[in-house]
Amino acid sequence: MGEAVQRPLGVAYRWLWSSSALSNLADGVVKVALPLVAVQYTRSPTLIAGLAVALVLPWLLFALPAGAFADRFDRRRLMLGANTVRVALSAAGILAVALDVGSIWLLYGLAFGLGTAETVYDTSAQSILPRIVQRDHLSRANSRLFGVELTTNQFLGPPLAGFLVAIAVAVTFAAPAALWALALVALLFVRGSFGTAETGARTRLRADIVEGLRFLRRHRLLRALAVLTGTVNFATNAVFTVFVLFAVGSSSAMGLSEPAYGVLFATTAVGSLIGSLVADRVERVLGRGRTLRLALLTSALLVGIPAVTTNPVLIGAVFLTGGVGMMLWNVVAVSLRQRITPDRLLGRLNSSYRLLAFGTMPLGAMVGGALAELVGLRWVFGTMALLVLLALLGGMKTLTDEAMDTAEQDTAPV
Repeated sequence: MGEAVQRPLGVAYRWLWSSSALSNLADGVVKVALPLVAVQYTRSPTLIAGLAVALVLPWLLFALPAGAFADRFDRRRLMLGANTVRVALSAAGILAVALDVGSIWLLYGLAFGLGTAETVYDTSAQSILPRIVQRDHLSRANSRLFGVELTTNQFLGPPLAGFLVAIAVAVTFAAPAALWALALVALLFVRGSFGTAETGARTRLRADIVEGLRFLRRHRLLRALAVLTGTVNFATNAVFTVFVLFAVGSSSAMGLSEPAYGVLFATTAVGSLIGSLVADRVERVLGRGRTLRLALLTSALLVGIPAVTTNPVLIGAVFLTGGVGMMLWNVVAVSLRQRITPDRLLGRLNSSYRLLAFGTMPLGAMVGGALAELVGLRWVFGTMALLVLLALLGGMKTLTDEAMDTAEQDTAPV
């Protein structure tokens, strides 16, 4: 068993990993650079905040069609096409700056276009992996992909964006374009055909989408994982939407400065990076069921700790632990659904799953703000912790190794 775990994941996986690193570094630059560039055209907080909405809105509008496309066409070609669109959009930004026709509305168009390309790329990338590595190695492969995604997107991309904007706006668009172009080249070395049994099938797109939604609705384990993911995302967004009011300023409960607040939040990202490095080992030692239950418990602690203390060291320690738990959940849950979903449905399942997971985020933010206004900040933290604990209790019978083994055995290997 030890030798199997250490077996190389293969040349194709290394090129896919490299492409992911480059693409996510570009994503990390863009998400920070866009608002930095936007302040040169407007000082309106609403218009600048709207750029973040424009980036994520395509997930609500196009996630389901993107999943259908991932099951209908060659997934590697879809990824190549998405990165080609990203390069073209970045080139349009460079041209607009050169011709002095840039505007906040141009940035909105670029953000929406880049977000749309991201839905296609990310859905296809999660769906292609089971065709590149063996099923027994999916957890290790996913943990490395999540690790490089986190490192490039959250640690390297944001400071690089600030550096690029300080040089010139044109350079800010040129750097992501170059990174996406390199990612495209790396994908060209992922050899093979990555279509499905339905590639080229002449079916209605709506019928394809409905089939994917129906599969998720009828599969007890996958449905439970999707609901639990959505619940945790709801709770964390409810908490972190208002946490700044609890933590920052002399009149706040914690009394932190802005830099100290940034350091406190970084502990979650550090924990997630640690989680990506140990997820495969933890899964093998504890089993999938215990690992997922442990991840939910750490999420409950993560959102609930501010209800009982204002100590930044204790909160930071729990945030770090919660970051580890969130990454454990991501690696195990994603690998599991890749194992038990038929290949011809994997794109639609991934998109349906992520639509539910992402769709609860704005709802959580709204509920968190409303609760804080009505009953106070600590009630938000305590209520969300209770919600996650109730979800954990409700999922105890589903999140077992026996249930997962049964679900995996019922799915024929690809």
